Amino acid sequence: MALTKQSIKNTVEKFSAKPNDTGSTSVQVALLTERIEYLSKHFSANKKDHASQKGLMHLITQRKKLLSYLSSYDKKEYQSLIKKLGLRK
Repeated sequence: MALTKQSIKNTVEKFSAKPNDTGSTSVQVALLTERIEYLSKHFSANKKDHASQKGLMHLITQRKKLLSYLSSYDKKEYQSLIKKLGLRK
């Protein structure tokens, strides 16, 4: 497993609005971003891992949908989240 329980816990604490907030859009996007970054590094060493590439594309699509939802729902939170994560725009 790429993400350890401790790294997940740290991410949840960093991006959650209140204690034990694991399902908010911000937390979900942050966790997906960590998994995407791990898989991107994985592909530099394993170029022919096509099964994982399909999974990566699924994760990217899921993160894109969540970010789209967040941008229409709460612009301020969206802007702060992409700034913290170092994403586009």
